Amino acid sequence: MKKMMFALFVLINSVFVVSAQSDTLSVTLENVPYPYPVKFLPLKIEDQDLRMAYMDIKPVVKANGRTVILFHGKNFGGYYWTSVIKALIGKGFRIVVPDQIGFGKSSKAFIHYSFHQLATNNKNLLDTLGIEKVTVMGHSMGGMLATRFALMYPDKVEKLVLENPIGLEDYRTFVPYMTAEEEYQKELKTTAESVKKYYQNSYFPEWKPAYDYLVEIGAGVTGSADFPRYAKVAALTYMMIYEQPVCYEFSQLKVPVILFIGKEDRTIVGKGFISDSEKAKHGQYQVLGKETAKKIPNCKLIEFDNVGHIPHIQIEATFLKSFLETI
Repeated sequence: MKKMMFALFVLINSVFVVSAQSDTLSVTLENVPYPYPVKFLPLKIEDQDLRMAYMDIKPVVKANGRTVILFHGKNFGGYYWTSVIKALIGKGFRIVVPDQIGFGKSSKAFIHYSFHQLATNNKNLLDTLGIEKVTVMGHSMGGMLATRFALMYPDKVEKLVLENPIGLEDYRTFVPYMTAEEEYQKELKTTAESVKKYYQNSYFPEWKPAYDYLVEIGAGVTGSADFPRYAKVAALTYMMIYEQPVCYEFSQLKVPVILFIGKEDRTIVGKGFISDSEKAKHGQYQVLGKETAKKIPNCKLIEFDNVGHIPHIQIEATFLKSFLETI
């Protein structure tokens, strides 16, 4: 009888564990479907063999001879570009969508993260694919990377498109310094509730159920046995953003720039470390957009009222119409 009771207890407990972990994602998102086939570029960085995931999507109509590369934000991967990809391939563009090293389906490496290194990785990818010139579009952190890429490789960039980029201000001037270890300990405390709260307070003026999948992916990795590695990489990439501003170099851009700004965006990297009075002075995209556009020699600013951090999701049709008209 005791053996039967113990066996029943183990069975019930096992069922509970499986159920509790049913929403767990791997830290390289193997169980997250991407809209198009994913390939991998082998890279060797700091004597480590790494893999950079990417999608390479051909146009579904007559090719126009142009290519767009899409750079995702810090909390995202290639999965959230679906509507943009479909719109562009329907107009004859070839689209390349990388997951940067440290993000999405790519390797979660313990390396020194820098926008220079990430830009070099993407140059490597484009060279491997035989692509000589691209329009570079970057959202959020991807905007910082896209800016660095355009500064490093201006001859390879046809146009630079920035969608609510972070780094429009130097966070070091008002966000207290945190060591990578301190940031790592903070990342370890991530929950679905904390992810959703941050997205609600910074990204979207009004939350809709359609945005829940962003939270499910963003928080799904916390149940993985490899989550500490994921959290460590998240801390290292936070330090990259904090320590490597691009806002002082906007005036050096030599390519045409289109700057899309959702004016209700309130994103601040390190927002949880500053007072309410500091929050009121920073992350004000209705001001930052105009200030940034003035710094860039050849910039077209397009602003959206009542729109937050991710225009291509919040106002998909409106954003895509404007996007296609300007690129």
